[in-house]
This record gives sequence, structure tokens and C-alpha cells, in this order.
Amino acid sequence: MKSLIDTYELHNGVKIPCVGFGTWQATDGEEATTSVREAIKAGYRHIDTAAAYGNEESIGIAVKESGLKREDIFITSKLQNPAHGYEATMSAFEESMKKLDMDYLDLYLIHWPNPIKFRDCWEEANAGTWKAFEELYEAGRIKAIGVSNFMPHHIDELLKTAKIVPMVNQIRLCPGETQPIVAAYCEKHNILLEAYSPLGTGRIFEVEEMKGLAEKYNKSVAQICIRWCLEMGYLPLPKSVHPTRIKENTEVFDFELSKEDIELIANLKECCGPTRDPDTTNF
Repeated sequence: MKSLIDTYELHNGVKIPCVGFGTWQATDGEEATTSVREAIKAGYRHIDTAAAYGNEESIGIAVKESGLKREDIFITSKLQNPAHGYEATMSAFEESMKKLDMDYLDLYLIHWPNPIKFRDCWEEANAGTWKAFEELYEAGRIKAIGVSNFMPHHIDELLKTAKIVPMVNQIRLCPGETQPIVAAYCEKHNILLEAYSPLGTGRIFEVEEMKGLAEKYNKSVAQICIRWCLEMGYLPLPKSVHPTRIKENTEVFDFELSKEDIELIANLKECCGPTRDPDTTNF
């Protein structure tokens, strides 16, 4: 990967820019719109949002204001937890499209596999949702479909009724958190791993080993994290609302990490705190 517009190719042939701009916790309104506007200005062509983030409308405004052609920017959104099941998924998709003011999505994900509302029937609910995803995909309303926070047993259950294997699994991947069982499973099934919270929601900036690597490579800690994700074969989704950091986070293509340093970062166990268990989350 040599630039922000270099791409991974999903198993259906869709190309996805290798670094995405994350918008989790970007407040709806001026903050979200301005941050996405700055991201596009800095060269991002891949924006990640979700119904649960509450900022789809702001993301849509920023994309419209950019002047880019719709086909020149890759937009991801995610199904919110209360809307699992076929009919609810169809309604939720239309609501997201209305807020984004777009005709299609490049990627749509099931945000969580086992929401508390469906704790006793998550398998059936996911099957209904995936049926809706497949129909929307086949109708051209979505270019690629996938999941988020899914463990192997969740995908195995989905594949009992699915016609289409998920193209993406967006999970928490950051220094010290490589989720090797999930990663091996996704590699076997040709499912691309996207890394949300690649900066460990800020905790990584206090890790001494990462400070040392930043000094060694004359880069920021954030740049080291993003480069590490790319070296690991992940698609990172860094988030910031500060223009200087948004730009800085794009400057990760002029250096490489040594194999030893890639391994060091991977082995910083729990330096960013534990990952949520999707089967016991309370939302």
C-alpha cells in the first residue's frame, strides 16, 4: 500500500480504499461534518459511520459539500442493534439512506451479532437480517455486505442459511489486540478484517514502548499504529476531529516497520484494555 487510495479487493471484486476515516464519537452536527470535510480534504476516500453513531446525516452533508462524485468515495454504515430481523433491517436501511441522502451504500455491516434485545434468538434474527442484506446487495443498493464484532461461531451460524459469505468483518484490532482466532477464521473464508479503534481509543498514547517506536521512526504514535495495521493486513479506521491529526494520520506510506517491531506491537497485551465480548454486551 502506497497511498490512501490504494485498495484491498473484497471477494466479490469490490475495491475498498486501504485506510478509512472513522466517525465513532464524532458528534452529529458541525463536529462530524467538519471532521469528514477535513478528512476528504486530506485525501480520505473511505468514510465509516453507523446508525448507532447518530451522525449519518452529518456525514452525508459533508460528502455532498465535497463536490466529489458519489462513485469516488466509499461509504460504510452499519445496522443498529434494535433493528435485527428481515423487516426491521429493510426499514433501518431505508432510514440510513434517507439520512445519508444517498442512493446506495458501498458497504453495510451488521454492527453486533448478539444484541441484548435478541439474546434468546440471535441466530434467527441474524438470518433474517442477512436475507435482507443479500436482497439489497443483489438489487444493487449495497455494493458489499459484511459484519462487525462477529466471532467464528456467529459467522458459522450465519452461513447455515446465507447464500453469500460476508466480505468484511470489522472488529477491534489495535496494539496488543490481534484477535488471532477470529483473524485466522476470516483469512480462511477470505473475509477482510477492518480495524476499528486502531489507536486503542487513546490509551496507546501512554504506552512507553509505543513512545519509543515513535521516536525511533520519527513518527507519531498514531502513525505507528496505523502503519502497523497495514503491515498486519488490516484495514484501519482511525478517527479524529482535529484537522492537524486528521492530516497526520494519512502520512503513513513513507516508512515500514521492522518485523521485530511489528511483533513487539502485537505482543503489547491489553495495553489498550480488554475487548468487549459480543455475547455479553448490555446493548
